[in-house]
Amino acid sequence: MSDIAEFELSHAGQRVVGHGLDAWGAEARELVKLALPLVLTQLAQMAIMTTDVIMLGRLGKTALAAAALGNTVFFFTWLIGCGPVAAVAPMIAHILGARASDRAGVRSVVRMGFWSVLILSVPLITFLLFAKDVLIALGQRPELAAGAGRFVGMLCWGLPFSLGYQVLRNFSTALSRPRASLAVMALGILFNAAGDYTLIFGHFGAPRLELVGSGIASASSYTFSFVAMVVVVWLTPDLRKFRIFRRFHRPHWERLVEVFRLGMPIGLTMIFEAMLFNCATLIMGTFGTTSVAAHQIAINVPSITFMVPLGIGMAATVRVGLAAGARDSEAVRRAGYTAIAMGVAFMSLTAILLWAFPERIANLYFADAVANADVVALAAVFLRVAAAFQIFDGMQVVGALSLRGLKDARMPMWIAGLSYWLGGFPVCIWLAFGLHMKGLGIWIGLATGLFVAAVLMCARFWYLSRDR
Repeated sequence: MSDIAEFELSHAGQRVVGHGLDAWGAEARELVKLALPLVLTQLAQMAIMTTDVIMLGRLGKTALAAAALGNTVFFFTWLIGCGPVAAVAPMIAHILGARASDRAGVRSVVRMGFWSVLILSVPLITFLLFAKDVLIALGQRPELAAGAGRFVGMLCWGLPFSLGYQVLRNFSTALSRPRASLAVMALGILFNAAGDYTLIFGHFGAPRLELVGSGIASASSYTFSFVAMVVVVWLTPDLRKFRIFRRFHRPHWERLVEVFRLGMPIGLTMIFEAMLFNCATLIMGTFGTTSVAAHQIAINVPSITFMVPLGIGMAATVRVGLAAGARDSEAVRRAGYTAIAMGVAFMSLTAILLWAFPERIANLYFADAVANADVVALAAVFLRVAAAFQIFDGMQVVGALSLRGLKDARMPMWIAGLSYWLGGFPVCIWLAFGLHMKGLGIWIGLATGLFVAAVLMCARFWYLSRDR
């Protein structure tokens, strides 16, 4: 065949067909075109979370620590709900890769994605209303648990709207229309910042609600994002023509089963990773407020850098899914390997920055860095460890999301469990308590888990995508 790449157009963007360097270059361009808005959307989402952290930091380290614990509980439930929601993008990509005109198939997937949100929201919100009791049972200090409970008690009402937004976002992403969610997230930054400023500190005649105000502001921003995304879908002709809310009451049992069959292992995969980091937050709580606050700052920074390979990985899910739906194994490999290379390249740069400027970065989180010098110093130590695991973090997330494009969900789930809980967690405990390294030991354990996951996820993708 010719080395010149040919293109096949569909609703979901351009699927690269061909061989040679031209095909790899074309794939890289398509990946960047899809990934860039996704990366910016992820960074916008992190900007909302960072705004919360910075504003709560103005209240002091106790409020910051309580919010960190509250977000830990909330994020756990969010991941459970997000598993089935995450199945929407690869399912649509496979449908469009096989037949680009299948609007009914796409519509049924989106509809069942919303059904999964409705099914899961009630038990998850009920669990969140007992966040204070959960944290006390986990050994957290009563004053921090009480603050976290007040925060989550307001935040939980935004959960179904946050998950509903993710359904719409995955729908638009699978159709290579990621700018829709980017526009909504950009507005969400302003909405959330205004809500935080008004309700946390009591400006513009509003009461000073502090942690409760932050919870209300975040829940309101989730609701705003969902409603705005519905409007954007309606105003975008390429999205509106799928009529995703048509006959919303009608079940499609086969699709609903697939949403949960594919989505629950995806959710557990995310939980295995996220809960290792969240358990690290809970363990930090046993070392005192300074350790929790330093950990919250240190985890926020690599969480921001992580958004770039995450966005690349989300694009890889669609690109790999389109190729897999068309049964083009060479295009599958090309899409996955290109994405992994891009993720590694970016995270190499962030590793250098985190290693070189940890104190300066930590200082940004406090209005009075001198008064919080103990937190800044400890956060700088943690950030140096974060610099060491940047490349592995990028590799594992792009590898996992490339596997998701192949609808490979069960094995990545087992890989995540093995890597984080048989690899990383025992190292955390041994170093933190056995060798009395406390917080530093926790962070070295996190790096260990990410290294194991990176190797195994990428090896799994190589195995599934190789010539047979």
